[in-house]
Amino acid sequence: MRKRTVVAGLGAVVVGTLAAGGVAFAGVGDEPGSQDYTQQQADDATKAALAATGGGKANSVERDGENGATWEVEVTKPDGATVDVRLDEGYGVVVIEGDHEAAGDSGS
Repeated sequence: MRKRTVVAGLGAVVVGTLAAGGVAFAGVGDEPGSQDYTQQQADDATKAALAATGGGKANSVERDGENGATWEVEVTKPDGATVDVRLDEGYGVVVIEGDHEAAGDSGS
């Protein structure tokens, strides 16, 4: 019973955060190499990504290993374009790439 309460409580926190305009982040992932991280780390990655794009709205934060990055933050820039900002472990920009999925790419 306790496990269900914890899972239900966590779901409510995530939904509440997203409803309040927060950034979704995956603290535990299913991908190889995926690790837990703190809200502070997600906030730091978000801040760095938004600074690199000149503002906008962060849509998600996750651990990432592409292009030698540690973090990936999906950002919708002020002009409406969606990009993936990949950051190193010190939150320095590795690369900013167009988000192909946001352009309607279903991966097939």
